[in-house]
Formats: sequence, C-alpha cells, structure tokens
Amino acid sequence: MAVSLDTPLSELAYVPKRFVGLLTRMGLRTVRDLLFHFPVRYEDFSETKLIAELDAGERATVQGTVEDIHARQSWRKRFMIIEASIADATGSLRAVWFNQPYITQQLKRGASYNFSGKVSANEEGELYLSNPAFELLPHGRVGGSESDLPFTNYHLPITSFRHTGRLVPIYPETRGLTSKGLRFLVFPLLHSIELLPEFLPQNVLLKENLPEVNEALRDIHFPRTHEDAARAKRRFSFENLFLLQLSNLRMRMELQKESARPIPVSIERLKELAAALPFPLTPSQKKSLWEICQDIAEPHPMNRLLQGDVGSGKTVIAALAAILAAEAGLQTAVMAPTEILARQHYATFKKIASSVERRVASEKCPSLTTHHSSIALLTASESLLTTHKGEVALSKKKLKDTVARGEASIIIGTHALLSENVMWQNLGLVVIDEQHRFGVKQRAKLVHGSKTLPHLLSMSATPIPRTLTLTVFGDLDLSTITELPPGRKPVKTHVVPPEKRTGAYQFIRKHIKEGRQAFVICPRIQPTPIDADATQMNAGGNYPRKSAFLNPRESASEVKTVTEEHEKLSTKIFPDLRVGMLHGKIKVKEKDAVMRRFRDGEMDILVSTTVVEVGVDIPNATIMLIEGADRFGLAQLYQLRGRVGRGAHESFCFLFTDSASKSTAARLKAIVAAKNGFELAEYDLKHRGPGEFLGTTQTGFPDSAMEALMDPPLISASREAAKELLRADPALAKHPLLKQKLEEFEHALHLE
Repeated sequence: MAVSLDTPLSELAYVPKRFVGLLTRMGLRTVRDLLFHFPVRYEDFSETKLIAELDAGERATVQGTVEDIHARQSWRKRFMIIEASIADATGSLRAVWFNQPYITQQLKRGASYNFSGKVSANEEGELYLSNPAFELLPHGRVGGSESDLPFTNYHLPITSFRHTGRLVPIYPETRGLTSKGLRFLVFPLLHSIELLPEFLPQNVLLKENLPEVNEALRDIHFPRTHEDAARAKRRFSFENLFLLQLSNLRMRMELQKESARPIPVSIERLKELAAALPFPLTPSQKKSLWEICQDIAEPHPMNRLLQGDVGSGKTVIAALAAILAAEAGLQTAVMAPTEILARQHYATFKKIASSVERRVASEKCPSLTTHHSSIALLTASESLLTTHKGEVALSKKKLKDTVARGEASIIIGTHALLSENVMWQNLGLVVIDEQHRFGVKQRAKLVHGSKTLPHLLSMSATPIPRTLTLTVFGDLDLSTITELPPGRKPVKTHVVPPEKRTGAYQFIRKHIKEGRQAFVICPRIQPTPIDADATQMNAGGNYPRKSAFLNPRESASEVKTVTEEHEKLSTKIFPDLRVGMLHGKIKVKEKDAVMRRFRDGEMDILVSTTVVEVGVDIPNATIMLIEGADRFGLAQLYQLRGRVGRGAHESFCFLFTDSASKSTAARLKAIVAAKNGFELAEYDLKHRGPGEFLGTTQTGFPDSAMEALMDPPLISASREAAKELLRADPALAKHPLLKQKLEEFEHALHLE
C-alpha cells in the first residue's frame, strides 16, 4: 500500500515507537519530513574487495561467510566484545563489535554477508574489521543476485543493500538515532511512497540537466555513484533557488500593480537640504539619496534596501527622505527593532530636521512649515512630540490622535506602530531598520483600507554579501553606502589570549581614568545547564553541532556570562569603577535608564549581551571588550566594534578568546585586517555559510537551499529560468503544480 507525503511517521507499522519521539525531536513528523531530511555526505563502500586485498586504514566492503561468532566479557564491567570469524576464497578475517551483544543473534554461522567498515590492525599487525555494518547476501550466499529480491515499485530500482556494498548515506543525527537507523526508516519508504508529481517545467529540467523528482529523491538517499548523488543534490538546490527567485520576481510584479503617492523632488531641492546639514554628505550617500528620490517620485511603491557599514550615515539619508515626504504633505513611519534604537533615531531625526529648519528660516523659504516638521516618538514606555514650540510628553492616546489627524509628520517607534489602533491620515513612507522582509500585506495593514501603499525603505547595518542580498532579498532594490564620513578614526583591534588578559585590564583602567568609557560584551546572560539529550549530532554522529554562541561540548562554566562578569569586574577587577549591566531580560524602562546613565557618563563600564549591537551611539565610549569572541560571527563582531570610534578620541576593540584553534585564529585575524564590513561578510559567507546572516530557524530555509546560496552560477541559472517562465506565464496559470508549490514555499519562508 502506497503512503503519501503527509502520512505521519507514527502511523507506519515498521517505525518503532521508541523512534517516533526521537524523530519528533529532530522535527521529523511526516513522511515528507523524513524523505526531505537529506544526507550530508556518503561513506563509499561501493567497491567489494577480497580479504587478501585489504590494507590497514582503508574503509572497505568484503563478502564473507560467518565461520564462528562469540561474545566475551571485557576487563570493563558490563562491557561485551563480540567477535566473528569471516572467510572468503582468499582467507579469513576477524570482525569486532563493542557492547552490541544482540549481534550474536543476528549473524548466523554458515550464512554469507556483506561487511562494510574500517580495516584496523592490532599490535601484532593482524587485520580486523572494526564495528562493521553487515547485511545478508541474496539467498544467503556469496554470488546471489540482487534480482532475487522482489520490489513493490518498479519505478525505483534501488539496490537491496542499505548499509554496505554501496555509497552509504550519512544523515544529521540525534542521540539514540544514528544514520543506520535513519537508513532503516528511509529505505522502505522509497519503495512504498506514491509517485511524486513533477512541478518543475520540463523545459527547465532539460535545459539545466536536472533529474526528475522521484529519480532525484532516490539518488540523494541511495545513489549508485557520486555523480548521481551530485546531480540529485543540484536538482533540489536549484529547485529551492528557483522558487525563491519566482517569489521575489512575483512580489516585484505585484508592487508594480499597486499605487503609491508620488513624492516629487528636484535635484536643486536635494542640494538645498544637503547644504543645510551640519556635515557634508559622502559620494555614496548622495548616490543613495538620489536613487531613493527617483523611486519615491514614482506612482508605484518603492521597495529599497539601504546597506552601509556601521556609522556610514544611513539614518541621515532616511531623515532627508522623511523630510521630503513631509514637504509633500505625507507622513513617515520609522520602525526600529528596539526601544533604545527608536529613541536614538528620534534624537537624530530631530537634529537633522532642526538643521534644515534653521536654514529654511534664514532663507525665509515657505516650503517647510512647522506642521510638517513635527516629529513623534511612540514606544511602550514613551510618547513624545516635538514641534517648533519644543518637546512635550503626551499620553499614548493623545499622541495617536495627533497622528490620526495628520498633525505629526514623522512618527518613530518600534514595530508596535503596526498595531491596528495606530491610525494614519496620509502615510506615504515607511522606514524599517534591520528588518528586510516587509511584504505587501504588512504595508496594507498600516494604511487601513487606503487605495495606495506607502513607499518602503529598509536599512541594514549588517554587511550582507551582494550575491546573498540579490538572491534572498531579490524583491528589493539595493543602495549601498560604501565609505565612512570623513573624520571617523579606525578602531584599533587586538586579539587577546588568556596570558595577556591582565595587561588589557590595566590598559582599560588607564583610559577610563582619563575620562573614557568601555563596553564588555558576553555571549550569554547567565549560566544555563546543557540538555545533552537534546543535542543534535553532526553528520558522523561524533560531535554536537555548535550553537550560535555556545559549543555544547563545553561546560557552561567556560562561557562568559553577563551576570558573572558584572560580579567579577565590579568586585574584583574594577572595584573602584562604576560598572553597569544590560541584557535582554531587563525590563524596558530599566534598560532605558541604564543606557541613559551610561550615555550621561554616570557609568564607566557597561557589561552587556549583544543587545547593544545595533544603533547604540555613545561617543565617549572608546573601548569594546568582547569575551568569547570566537563564539560570534564576524559580521556580529564588526557590528559590536562599530559601537566605539564614534567620537573624537582614539578607540580600541579587544577580542578575548581562550581558544587555541587555528581556524579561530584565522577568523579573528580577518576582522583585525579587514578594511570594511563587506570584506568580512564575504569571509563569513565562505567559511560559515549563509546561516550566519539569515539564521536557519528564522528563514525556514531547508539545508539544501542554504547550501545553494553559496553557488553563484546556480543562483544565476535559477534567476534566468524564473524570469523566462514569468515572461511567458506571469500568473503561472499554465503551471498549476508549480504555483501550488510556490505558495507552500512562501508560507514556509514567512515572507509575509
């Protein structure tokens, strides 16, 4: 009886109940989940060798008859050693298993098997197979034919061997469920699963030389050759990229059908605004501003991403765009990921608007009225309004009423601005910091039934490689600020090993005594126990995967935490200095109070998590000390380093690490040497993959899609195929299966 992709694994009779919980732990609940849980590599046991041909150290398959098998107690209590003597026409060989007594019941004297494993040698030079996998030969004899074994589905001609005599798949594992167990589960499914419908167009399959989906599914799990495995893997990688490109291109097409309020602007007006600023714009700031102005002048919604290094001046560009919207009688919503950053944007926007208004007033230009330049801050803890009369605190209700009447032109807050009880009179522009996925439906929520959508400007201070940006955020047009404003001094960066820690502390004390301030960043808030049972194993089943901040093989005590470091620094290292603490679990009002005290110079050192990674601007802070620097991505380290060097004084970044790893040393050396964040982004993409920027759990990307983002030629091929298809069939009316698959893909990615 054929099973479907949606069949729960718990309903399959041959799946042991004890496996169901382990599979669920891995996120595998249905047949679909299991079949698309792909191998990460293959053990090559495809070449069968004679016993006399074996060499120590190789991994091989032999076909032999079991002459004897027995178990014996080792010197360790309750530890069994199982030994079998196997023979072929050229000689005999021992096979050894440790603490697996059930093998004595599975192997039968006189029967013939495939044995696949590592060939080892003892002290006397005698060869033996160490912990080999084994499978009964057809008819239990050497030379039996594979055709002796019947199959239910002729369309999946798979060799009968799962664990030996072939390329053997190795999967991501969990404790208690190894690759052998997963092969035991996957193998019969490939014979009983109903034929999957092919949703990729035939002309695309032919042009890209991709296998049909059922063939690819068979070959990615149990390939006959490495070439078959690579071709199957390429098919699924292309498939995911193709769907992503279709999604991006269709979103662009949808936006072109929508209407937006044009915000007209002339080059002369831009020059006037730029001249009113207290500092000159850099060339790429000017270029980015002009690109934005060209977009917002159109009657269709802008969808643009503004990228730039930490401190490159993205907020200034956003503020000028908001002022232009205000001049056109439209409102701007500015959304930040944290209240700290929203408060900082509020201060920056006020400063820019004030500079422009002073210039306007001096020239008696009526184009900016006091009505248009009103700026509001609306967060969970604050509701402020600044007009030409000054700043006033209002109740949230009064401020929302002011926004609804159109009497506040620029409204800054967190994503709470998306709330349905925030009404807008004429929203024309939305600026979002550090959130690139903001779809048509979300924009429609903001305008509550309006016939037009606002223009969208996303900003990112996280350097993302261009190939990744154009692929994952391909629905967004891209502007990049490539240089820092003049006068910014480079931050001197040093890797600090354990033996130089004391000297670094002395250096920090000296600078604080001179009036400066310092950040200390830790990977975790407080010590937490590690759930070893929940640790996922890597492809070989030997080592746990690393999490973003913590290697599960390390004890929690080896990872620096905010609470412990705050205690140590304030009582032992710097008892005479003022040491504060900040992390994500602190209540919003307390968090704001801590940042205000640090900004006002009432603290010397702030111990924090990466909550200060984005947007925090403390010009007097000149030292950034990062504990466990090897546990952070390079892009994140770059962001953290960007929190200092924002004032007139020379600044320093100390990367503390206890790791002696060569790869760690190379990564940290990269940040010391890099000229800009985009160099580091390319390094991280090459060495750590796209998950460093996107986060696998946040995007919903399957592993094959994440790997595909590292393949520029495949990215290019998938984009061209998507463009060609949409030119011929924009609504995908001729490709209903593809349309359905695309909808499922978009739902999984949380694009909206």
